[in-house]
Amino acid sequence: MSDPAGETEAAAKARRGRSIALALGLVLFVILIFLVTIVRLGANVAQRPL
Repeated sequence: MSDPAGETEAAAKARRGRSIALALGLVLFVILIFLVTIVRLGANVAQRPL
């Protein structure tokens, strides 16, 4: 692995950009899974017996 203390400014900026892109992708994936779950369960929740 590379040494973070010895990396250049450009490398640090590139790594930060990749980290932000990965985090954003993970958040969007979680939101997508949540929405799909709600849509799939939505019709069945109304038909539950009390």
